[in-house]
Amino acid sequence: MKQDPQLSEEPKRRRTKTPDEALAALMRLCARAEKTESDARRLLDGWGVAEAEARRIVERLVRERFIDDARYAAAFVREKLRLSGWGAYKIRAALRRKGIDPGLIDEALAQADEEGMRGRLHEMLARKARTVKHASGRELKTKLIRYGLSLGYEYDAVLDDAAAITRQQYPCDEY
Repeated sequence: MKQDPQLSEEPKRRRTKTPDEALAALMRLCARAEKTESDARRLLDGWGVAEAEARRIVERLVRERFIDDARYAAAFVREKLRLSGWGAYKIRAALRRKGIDPGLIDEALAQADEEGMRGRLHEMLARKARTVKHASGRELKTKLIRYGLSLGYEYDAVLDDAAAITRQQYPCDEY
């Protein structure tokens, strides 16, 4: 029978690393996947590395280009646009939560293909229209608008595409 962890006498031990071990671990992690400065700081804090040492490690990782927030932001934007179908608002919010500088976010989003984003929005809404249950054109349009906004697209673009898709299914009513 398992013992309840809260009843155990031993306190939960925090996994600690020396600064050299932490640097080596972060170099391995950054070589496999893009990381941000805030990701590195969070990991170092979890490993119990002192603040001064953590700052030195992060500076070295940035200097040696293991960490580059601009590169991370550009890759994140590409991935979320192509694979997840996210809009600019949702991408911007996610990058802010990651601690990316707003200027870097703006640069990464400026490189995004606006026409490709609009096409992706229309495709996502059309797919949703085929699967969502609705009793009327108005209900369909409302659900499509809610879905498009949850993906992080601009209200006007969502409204236009939702209206167009609704008109295709309910041609005699004006929505």
